[in-house]
Order: sequence, then structure tokens, then C-alpha cells
Amino acid sequence: MSGRARLTVCAVVATLGASCALLPLVDPVGWMLQAAILLTIVSGVGALARRVPLARPLTVAAQAVVALLLLTVLFAHDKAIALVLPGPDVFAEFGELVQEGVADVSRYAIPAPVTAGIRLLLVGGVLVVGLIVDALAVTYRSAAPAGLPLLALYSVAAGLSQGGAGWLWFLVAGAGYLLLLLAEGRDRLSQWGRVFGGRSAGSGRPAFSGGQSYAGTVGGPAQAPVRMGRRIGALVLGVALVVPAVLPSLGGGLLGQAVAGRGPGGGGGTISAVNPLVSLQNSLNQPEDRQVLNYRTTASDTRDMYLRIVALDQFDGTAWKPSERAVKDVPDRLPEPAGLSPEVDVTPVNTSISTAPWYAQNWLPLPYPASRVDIAGRWRFEPEGRTLVGDRGQNTRGVQYQVESLLVRPTARQLEEAPAPPAELTREYTKVPDSLPPVVRETAKQVTKGAGTAYDKAVRLQDWFSLNGGFTYNTEVRAGSGTEAISRFLEQKEGFCVHFAFSMAAMARTLGIPARVAVGFTPGTRQSDGSTSVGLKDAHAWPELYFEGTGWTRFEPTPSRGTLPDYTLTNTPSNGGTNAPAPQPSRSAAAPVGPSPAQSCAPAERRVGPCWTPPAQSTSGPAEGGPSPWTVAAIVIGIPLLLLLLLLPVLWRLRARSRRLGGSVAGRHRPRSAAAPDLRTAHLEPDDSGWDGGGAPESRGGIPAGATRTLAAWQELIDSGWDYGILPDESLTPRKAAERIVRIGELRAPAAESAHRVAASVEQVLYAPHPQPAPGLADEVRRVRTGLHDAASRRLRLRALLAPRSAARALWTLSSRWSAFLARCATSPPATAVRKVASALRLSRERT
Repeated sequence: MSGRARLTVCAVVATLGASCALLPLVDPVGWMLQAAILLTIVSGVGALARRVPLARPLTVAAQAVVALLLLTVLFAHDKAIALVLPGPDVFAEFGELVQEGVADVSRYAIPAPVTAGIRLLLVGGVLVVGLIVDALAVTYRSAAPAGLPLLALYSVAAGLSQGGAGWLWFLVAGAGYLLLLLAEGRDRLSQWGRVFGGRSAGSGRPAFSGGQSYAGTVGGPAQAPVRMGRRIGALVLGVALVVPAVLPSLGGGLLGQAVAGRGPGGGGGTISAVNPLVSLQNSLNQPEDRQVLNYRTTASDTRDMYLRIVALDQFDGTAWKPSERAVKDVPDRLPEPAGLSPEVDVTPVNTSISTAPWYAQNWLPLPYPASRVDIAGRWRFEPEGRTLVGDRGQNTRGVQYQVESLLVRPTARQLEEAPAPPAELTREYTKVPDSLPPVVRETAKQVTKGAGTAYDKAVRLQDWFSLNGGFTYNTEVRAGSGTEAISRFLEQKEGFCVHFAFSMAAMARTLGIPARVAVGFTPGTRQSDGSTSVGLKDAHAWPELYFEGTGWTRFEPTPSRGTLPDYTLTNTPSNGGTNAPAPQPSRSAAAPVGPSPAQSCAPAERRVGPCWTPPAQSTSGPAEGGPSPWTVAAIVIGIPLLLLLLLLPVLWRLRARSRRLGGSVAGRHRPRSAAAPDLRTAHLEPDDSGWDGGGAPESRGGIPAGATRTLAAWQELIDSGWDYGILPDESLTPRKAAERIVRIGELRAPAAESAHRVAASVEQVLYAPHPQPAPGLADEVRRVRTGLHDAASRRLRLRALLAPRSAARALWTLSSRWSAFLARCATSPPATAVRKVASALRLSRERT
């Protein structure tokens, strides 16, 4: 391989190595195969252009044109001229796909689905970087600067990844770049000519022949590459530090990662604020409802088992986020919930929770309020929000834990008669910024006009959002930000749970009701085995309002999501006793198996009583969205054909060995012409021309008919050595070939003696005046093969079994038979007749 060809291959490998850092960002990873194929084609075009040779700018231009054509065929062929040539419509399509891809990057969580826009960004980005690397390293012969586009590609992946790209991808990318540098160094050394070792007298520098010292004094030309390398290294380090810091990041699920536990010791540290708006919307918009966690609980009814992650208590007019608060070690028993009175009915509940291996974020989902948490790992407790947060990299990936919690059941009367909360708490949790649009306060007053108590106001706000305000639940709506986000939502009346929770909490604060927003999961879906599954689409946000005697109390303003609390339903009596909960609406003893009724009936229906879910109707046709019969047929037929194709070398090798050693070999030996040397050994190759191997002593090519078994055994011995990495050498005699197999294959005494006996038998057949074939050669060959297998490494054994090298003979046989077929066709009577007719016509034209 020439130096430029080696550089081209290394440039492709380096680009694909840096591209591997993008693999964890999306799923599936089939786009990488497309990018690799397109990059190989573009690099091949560059190699051909340099071989012509074209001028360097023309070479790069040719590669860019081919890259554009390939992207057109792959992404916009329906808008192209003749399906290939790009026109204005193609560039417009590219622009739309890029916009969609950028929007999808900010929309989906890791791993994001490979939408058309994201695929164009990935494949096109890899292709552009590969083109730049090839131009720098190969066309312009400067591999060191090619590290900059490779670093940019890796930095994009690190910036988009949660917590940066993994160390494995860094090693892969770094190894590809080093391989490119080594290839360039080797190419440069090869252009210097032969360099002799040794040092010139009186100097520490190596010398060339003729006593001339190597050109490189201190500060001379040899130091220039060193200085250039240092400058590039400094620039690369700066880019590596700056680029990830300015890039946005894809979330890894609800809330993504939060910084926690910065303080030393067991009682210090703080938790920093995070904004869950975009990450929660990403979770709700995932195309697949992946399971986040699974739990079992002693609660007879799981409809109130909201799993709370964090409380957002700081409102600056643009977003809700948790305040920075001190954390401490998790106590054996958590403190009593703030504001909870003994007069309110509570039910202790035990819950066992296990999270999915892919779900990694720092906040621990808990039923509220938790009394005790039994979990291993580095977890800290934040008392104000009653949350657990991971410390020093601790997250929820694949954890199992036990939670004791309280199911608080206040009555409407208890909430209506709740005394005023403490002044300090009211002051902190009713803060609203001056930038809050006046329409928020005005709308809150208008909706709650005539309500006498804080409880009545809270219920009216909830009813307005969830029932009679004309709002629509839509997760595709633009999240928005800034002080106008709430007023825009109140005007358009369309959004998802974050909009409803944020708006109701803000409006409650303007009415003097302490409020905050909780983020977590709805109770999930009950499974047939008694457990409950919680998926990404169960991600939710809801407001919590404070009532003295009950504490922080859940409300549900989002239509068609979650369940309305019993204490907010109109048929809940308010004149019951204070020590027992008011009579509840009729509800099942447990959550139903399958989708939650709360997602299939309107809030008004849930206020009257339990939702009725119609039975599923049976259908005789296939399920919508399932694979088509053609797809199933293609899979059923294609997989066996693919396996058969992969097993063809093995099957051919087994058949050949069986025929050679089983005594059924039928063939006539034909000496090979020396005019076409190949890897076939000693001119010994039986074919299928019908020689019976025994019978009348027919002679052809100087070899008697009865020697076919000996020659077939020798052929099998040579091919067995070939399978284990001993390449046949047709220039050797049988004796020398056997010695070579014994030496390279490291055969021990029994196998080595068998190899020599087979070689001696072959020489007897080929050169003796009266050949006497030896018996038992098949067993001798099997013994040699066993010896080769025992001496080989595990990798070599697998290769000999699954990909035998000697299967190349099958291709040679097919090639020779095809050539013979063409020759027969050329000499066949029809072909001869055609040639005669053509000759007659030519002579007729000449005479005319």
C-alpha cells in the first residue's frame, strides 16, 4: 500500500473513531453505517483524483461535489433532478431538515430517536469533518492540523452528552488521531530515502551515509515541527475546554443531572437549582414509553401514589426552580412533615421501588411525605423539600430501595377551616416578582371571585384549569420562557402539565396562598403480577399548596392527567368529624390493570364517581402499526438465507474434507501450468471429471489412477495447514512442505510423524517407477489436523472453524468453470455459425 493510500485509510479511521463519541446520543446507531459508507466513497474519490493527478483545490472540490450528490440521493432524491442532481428544491429540503434536526436535538432526551433531521446532522457532519480531515492530512500532507476538525467533532458529542463523552470514546478518538499521525510520519520518513543508523563522530545526532550529519541543529529545521506540534496542542486543549462549555446538553430523562452535595462532611453542602421545563417535556414526548421504575406497595389504592422528585419553590417570573438549600446525612427517621396535625387521618404505607438501569439522575423519586428511606449509596437529605439527592456522582441508575410514607387524607372541612399559616412561611412562599404580568393576578381574582377561604379559592383555580376554563392538554406546544410565558398560556389555553402547575401556583401566590410546584411521576400502570410500572410518559408536575394542619397539599389542575384529590371533589361532605376522613367517592380497591382511567375520561366524569372503561373490542385484523406480512416474510426468509451465506465456507470445507478422507473422491489429477502460479500446492489438485480412483490403471499426466486417494489426502493436509495460518508454498517439495507445516504449526511427535508419512507417500506416488500407495492416510491427516488444533490459539481455532482460508479454492473452482463455460460458448456450433454469417456479410460489403 502506498503512502497516500495508507494516509487515506487512516483519515477515514480517525474520522469514524471521533464519530463514535456520537453513538450514545441516539438510538439506533444505523446512521453510523451510512456515514461510514458515504465517507469511504468520498475518500475514494479523493484518492482517484490525486492519482490522475488533479490540482489540490480541484481534488477537494471533486470530493465536495460527490458528497453533495450522495447526501442528495440519501435525503432528498425525490426533490432532485433525475434523483441525483441537486436543485433549489433540494437545498430547501436540506434547510428544513436541518431546522427539524436542531429542534429535535433540544426536544428529545438521550438517547434520542434518529429522526430525518437528526440523521442529516449526524451523517452530514461526519461527512464534512471527514472531507476536511482528508483534505488536510492527505491532499495537503499536513496531518497535525487535521486534529482540529476531529476535536470539534468529539467536542460536539461531549457537549451534547450528559456529563461529557465517556472515556472509552475519548480513547477511540485519540487512537484514530494518533494512527493518522503515525501514518504521516511513516510516509515522510519513506520520502527521505534510506536512513542508516549510528551517530556522527563527536555529536549526539544520527548520521546519513557519507558521514553527513542529520540536518537539525538546535533551532534548525528539525525544531519547526516540534514548535508547530506544541502550538497545535495548545490550541486543541483550548478548544477542548471551551467548546463543551458553550454547547447545550441533551437531558438524560426527567430533570437530567443536578449538582449536589458540594459541602464537606456529613452535614454541609447545598443543592443547586435546575429548571425541569424542557426535560419534563422531553420525557413526555419520547416516542417510546420506556419504563423508569417499578414498585410494589401496601397501599390498597395507588391512585394517590404520586412519586415526587423535587419541589420547585423559587419563582423569578420566568421559571420555577428549587432554592439552594443545605443538605445533611439521611436520618434513620425523617422529621415529621411540616404543618401536619394529628387530627388529620393518615395511613402508613410501605413501598419497594426499583429503577431502570438506564435511568440516571440525582433526585430520588419518593412518595410524599416519606417517613423513612432505606437505600444504599451516597445520598443526602434536604429537609425543606423532604427530598433525597445524590452526592459525589450518586444517581438513580438501577437502584432498589424501601420507603415508609404517609397517605394523608384530609377532609374538605379540615382544609376549609385551616388556620392561617406561619407568617415566615407565608412570606417566603407567596413571593412573586414585580415583572409578573398583571393579567396573572387579575385572572386569579376573577376566577376566585366570591370564594371566602383559601381552600375555596384553590378548588376554584383547579376547576377552572381542569374543567370549565376551556384549556387543552398538548405536549407539543412550545414551552416558552420569560415573563410573558404564563400570560401567553392563559391566553392560548393550551399546554401540558408544567404550564398548568406553574400557572396555578403563581396565581395562588398572588392570592396570598403559599404555593410551590412538585415534579415527579403519576402513579403509573398496575401490572398483572401486582406491581406498578412507571414510564417516561408518566412524568408530571403539579402544584402543592400549604394549609396549616395538613401541610403541603396536592392539587391537580392538568386536564386528563393524574387524578383529582378526593378532598377537592364536590360530593365530599364538609361536615364530618375531624378525626376521620370524609366519605370518599366509590373507588376500586386497587389501580386497574392497564392504562389509568385518569387518562381515558374527563375530569367531570371523575368528579361524579369512578371512571368506566369500555371493554376492548376484538378485531380479526392485525394490530395497527404492526409489521406487515411482507416484512415478516422477508425476515423469515432473509435470516436463514443470511445464515446460509455466512456458513457457505464452512459447509464447503466440511464437504471437501469428507470427500478427500472418506474414500469417495472422484477425480482425475491434472498438472497445473506454471504459466499461472497460485497458492495451489505441488500441482496436485483432483477434480470432478470422473476418475474412479481404483479399477483399470489408467495413466494421465504421468500419475496412475490408483494414486488419487494419496493425492486427496495430501491436498487435505495442505489445506488443513492453510486453515491454521500456514500459507501453501507451491515451490516446495512434499517433504519440505511437510517440514514447514511441522515447524510453523509446532506439531508434536505423533502429528509430526504423520505429516512426514503422508509426504513420503506422495513422493512414492509421484516419483516411484511402480507406485505403492500407503493405507491409512486419512487417519494420518486427521492426526495432523488435531495437532494443529491443539497448538493453535483460541482465536486461530475459531477462524479455522468459522472462516477457513482454504475455502478460497471454491472461488477458484467457480472461476475456472466460468472460464471453461465461456470458452465452450465461443466454440459452440451456434457461435461458429454466427461468426461465419458475420464474416460473409463483411466480405459482401467489401466486394460491394
